[in-house]
Amino acid sequence: MKKPLQLGLFELFWLKGGIFELDGGAMFGVVPKVLWSKKYPADEENFVPLVNYPILIRTSGALILIESGLGNKLTEKQKKIFKVKEDWQLLADLEKLGISRYDIDYVILTHCDFDHSGGVIMKDNDIYQITFPNAKHVIQKREWEDVLNPNRRSSHSYWPINYDLLRDSKNLELVDGTVEIISGIKVHHTGGHNRGHQAVEIESEGQKAIHMGDVLPTHAHFNPLWVMAYDNFPLDVISLREYWEMKGIEEKAWFTFYHDPYMLACKFDKEGNIIEKWVG
Repeated sequence: MKKPLQLGLFELFWLKGGIFELDGGAMFGVVPKVLWSKKYPADEENFVPLVNYPILIRTSGALILIESGLGNKLTEKQKKIFKVKEDWQLLADLEKLGISRYDIDYVILTHCDFDHSGGVIMKDNDIYQITFPNAKHVIQKREWEDVLNPNRRSSHSYWPINYDLLRDSKNLELVDGTVEIISGIKVHHTGGHNRGHQAVEIESEGQKAIHMGDVLPTHAHFNPLWVMAYDNFPLDVISLREYWEMKGIEEKAWFTFYHDPYMLACKFDKEGNIIEKWVG
């Protein structure tokens, strides 16, 4: 269990949602390997490690989970394809904190790709059920529209097994644009990676953190031009990074990461140098 980051009166915990590997070239797009590998090393087959660490925000009045991990529904074939190195341990981590799956109030999904939404629905004795049955699942309306009507490309990442039970449930909370979920936690529609992608802004006692999801998947993607092959709207990602990074730097905010195996959060200066980092 990683140590929590104290953000004002909030505590941020990174929970184990699985570890897998993807092709390094896909993660850094057109950037030459000789450049990106200095910041993010690859193995001999050009694969790079990616964690999937949902962030639990514990406030005085609510428990909020950002992302949900890979889940426990992957087949052996899928685990092999995505080179899964560590399984989903989210519920066990919550239990160590004295929290059950019934205690979570909100699940915020930056988007619905399988590696972010896989833990929304769990398998228990061959029965599928909503993992956090008392939680509102906050998703941008545009993202949900694309989940229900995926194009040829996005259908490979939006898996019905991860959202079908949400469709007609009381747990689904669709938002449009910027919405304050509880005091101090806002979501903002960004687009970029997916059409309905959203970022999360967290603030308590004057301290800030920004979770940009897959618009800023790791610390090594600080350069706005280092976009992923997985980004559906790469030019938008460039503009989004320029805006949000400058905003965060000016506000001395932490940038939190879901996929980064080397650090959980960090602060940048204007040149992209890391001036403070949190590894738990």
